[in-house]
Amino acid sequence: MSTTRSLLTSIALLPLLAACQVYTGKPEGPPPATRLQGQVQVENGQLTFIPCQEQRRFVLADAGNTGIEREASQLGNDLFADLAGRLGGSQGKGNDGRFEISQIYRLQSEGHGCDDLNFKRLTLRASGNEPFWQVEVGSKGLVLNRPEHEPLALPYLEEQLPDGRLNFSSEANGQRLDLWLAPQRCVDGMSGAVNHLSAELRLDGQVMRGCAHFGGARN
Repeated sequence: MSTTRSLLTSIALLPLLAACQVYTGKPEGPPPATRLQGQVQVENGQLTFIPCQEQRRFVLADAGNTGIEREASQLGNDLFADLAGRLGGSQGKGNDGRFEISQIYRLQSEGHGCDDLNFKRLTLRASGNEPFWQVEVGSKGLVLNRPEHEPLALPYLEEQLPDGRLNFSSEANGQRLDLWLAPQRCVDGMSGAVNHLSAELRLDGQVMRGCAHFGGARN
């Protein structure tokens, strides 16, 4: 009789033990941010976002105090934007939901946008003016572009520094190159484009400044 009672008690405890094994006691965190590229337009006094190669339309909400309304008002209407945030459900007629943004990677009124075929393969793009220079980092390594010079592909080392700063360096073909990046708002002096990284290029002792943004291969 005691053996039977003990067996029944053990069976009754099995669901409780299973529940204890499944429950971790750790609440689920917020979903990761979604990064999208597309067009930003002003409609009925509010910003809307249409992702590249899509017909969906989202109302933009500045969840991260990015200042996108101010930035867009300075650049004009019909802008290209590279943004990160969270997608929410529909909030009204005529749209497919809300895009609550927390990060502006890039906002521009001119230049390549959705038609930039190289963007998804790039880790980083940095550029500056007077004199013009451009550095692209991607599957082909680090490529330096300058007027009246052939594109120069170089091997490189990447170093991650405190406070989100980065350094890309190369020493080849008799040249020393250092590209320093810092996570801060940067405005291109020629186009007015807003980027999320400031850049400083040091090439054989010459210092040139500009802006930068991550490509599609990196967040």
